[in-house]
Amino acid sequence: MRNLDLARDYLLRAGGRLKAVDTLLGEGMWADVVRECQEIVELALKGLLRHHDIEVPRVHDVSEVLEENSSRFPRVVRDALDELMEISQELRRDRELAFYGSEDITPHSFYKEKHARVARRRAGRVVSVCLAACSPVEKPRKG
Repeated sequence: MRNLDLARDYLLRAGGRLKAVDTLLGEGMWADVVRECQEIVELALKGLLRHHDIEVPRVHDVSEVLEENSSRFPRVVRDALDELMEISQELRRDRELAFYGSEDITPHSFYKEKHARVARRRAGRVVSVCLAACSPVEKPRKG
C-alpha cells in the first residue's frame, strides 16, 4: 500500500508543479521552467514506477529502468515508452545547466522561450501518460 500512496503523492505533486511552471512561463523565467519541468518528469516517472511496484533508483533519469521493466506497464506506457525515455534523458541533460549555468553560460540568457515551451509541453505529456497508467481502472501488470 505504501508504494501506491507514494505514487499518488508523486503524481499529485507533479500535476501541481505544472501549474507553477505556467506561472514561471508568464514571468519569462525560461531557465526555471526547464529546470522545474525536469523535476516534474522525474516525479511523474518515479510515481509510475512506484505504482507498478518497481524499485525507484536514486537518479534523476529513470529511462533505463523504464526500458528494463517495459513489459510490466500498461499499453498507454508501452506505446509512449520511447518518447518518455527521450524526454527524461533530454531534460536530465539540462538539469544543472538550467539551474546553475556554467563558466560561460548564464541560465537566464541561455534558455529562450522556445526551450521553456517545449519543456512544458513535454512535461505535461509525461504527467498525462503517467496519470493514465496509474488511474484506478488501470491495473498494474504482473511479471
